[in-house]
Amino acid sequence: MTSKNKKFGASGFTLIELMIVVAIIGILAAIAIPKFAELIRKSNEGASKGNLGAIRSALSIYYGDMEGVYPVNMDAMTIGGKYLTAVPVAKAPNFHSDTSGIRSTGIAANDGGGWFYNNTVTDSNFGGLVVNCTHTDTKGSVWTVY
Repeated sequence: MTSKNKKFGASGFTLIELMIVVAIIGILAAIAIPKFAELIRKSNEGASKGNLGAIRSALSIYYGDMEGVYPVNMDAMTIGGKYLTAVPVAKAPNFHSDTSGIRSTGIAANDGGGWFYNNTVTDSNFGGLVVNCTHTDTKGSVWTVY
């Protein structure tokens, strides 16, 4: 019995098959890469919201310890590390660089990035803390409403 010998080059994929596979991979990558970028933005937003909650919790503990008085400036929150060891970073992806800076002048956020702490004693929002960004997050909410 003789077996048929394969022709040289008969095994493997043709050029058109390889081109189709590369095209499919390119289409999948074009769909997946923006989704990954959106996931990174959402994770940064979640980190900012978590950090905002941590600072607000520390402010509440300070308020209780000082018998109903908020700090005039946020420096009091990090002295001795009792309330915060350091001010966490505010991340407003695509709008501002990540910073832990706190603006305390004026009665409203000015879109400068970081945090805004309302230290105007006569204001009804005295002691309030928000992300100092007037842009919207991925859900369409303005950062200053959190």
